[in-house]
Amino acid sequence: MRTRIQNARRLVVKVGSALVTNNGAGLAVEALAEWARQIARLRADGREVVLVSSGAIAAGMQRLGWSKRPQEMHHLQAAAAVGQMGLAQAYESVFARNDLHTAQILLTHADLADRTRYLNARSTLVTLLELGVIPIINENDTVVTDEIKFGDNDTLGALVANLIEADALIILTDQQGLYTADPRNDPGATLISEERAENTALEAMAGGAGSGISKGGMITKVRAAQRAARSGAHTCIASGREPDALLRLVGGDDLGTLLYASSTPLAARKQWLADHLQLAGSLILDDGAVDALRAGRSLLPVGVTAVEGDFNRGAVVACRTASGIELARGLINYASSDARRIARSPSSEIEHLLGFAEAPELIHRDNLVLIG
Repeated sequence: MRTRIQNARRLVVKVGSALVTNNGAGLAVEALAEWARQIARLRADGREVVLVSSGAIAAGMQRLGWSKRPQEMHHLQAAAAVGQMGLAQAYESVFARNDLHTAQILLTHADLADRTRYLNARSTLVTLLELGVIPIINENDTVVTDEIKFGDNDTLGALVANLIEADALIILTDQQGLYTADPRNDPGATLISEERAENTALEAMAGGAGSGISKGGMITKVRAAQRAARSGAHTCIASGREPDALLRLVGGDDLGTLLYASSTPLAARKQWLADHLQLAGSLILDDGAVDALRAGRSLLPVGVTAVEGDFNRGAVVACRTASGIELARGLINYASSDARRIARSPSSEIEHLLGFAEAPELIHRDNLVLIG
């Protein structure tokens, strides 16, 4: 199974705040230098590497003398602005020692939710990799709001893996990997060496955040692996404090936890739809429409019983069962006001009801992706 990581040519490496800032004590420059050395070795071996790094807020907290992560958005944004300067300088310095250039890229979910910006971000990243540059990505915490934030850099790492169609996502953390239970509370917990990423039982095994510096915890890493698997990327969760962790993982060592992708990767456009974190609204479907979507057919207005939210034509909306479970999502052909008027009606009545007909279906199957 570890050959899946050995054979990976394009990797996304994510390092967490606890590692980058030595549990909030300040930037761990020695650790950054070690990752830079290992990534330089990977580059020399012909592999392409993107680094997703947390740490801006934690570094800013240290510079500002704050011992506890603030809750107020403006304080978090201020800490990010202060910390990002030191973080970028540190990475530039340690990679320069290995004759590698770096590029700083700050993203929000809005950058990936908009199709044009998504494609531009992909083009930029792929070009940087072709030039031999190491892209260093972080969430743009200085301007991000609750509505457009990724929530944690594990999710961001998975989205970047999908964006560039990476072969593997390596998440370096302050834990050895995923255990059968939270080892901090259960002394009988054992480390999981390998498991299928799509196994839903994994979420029950994952604990919460390990410190006041870390944002996510093991649950976000499991969900990141599940998300990365949609584009065929395998995920390794391992301790960033293990010597030569990156080199050992790509060398095939049984280190940490491998959550491997087993499903067929989604097509690029459908992957973009699946990766949306915020949706513009929801369509509630009857049983016939649910069966039609599961059979790979388009969504017709006759199968929609209710329309929730206000959105424009072309928005990404969720398709839900009568009990509220998300079944699919897609690009809708009609604005919410028009969708409400044609809901429960056959496609032949659309022009009569609206005075025009954009398309016979609310969502064409080519613009639809199953989620549940």
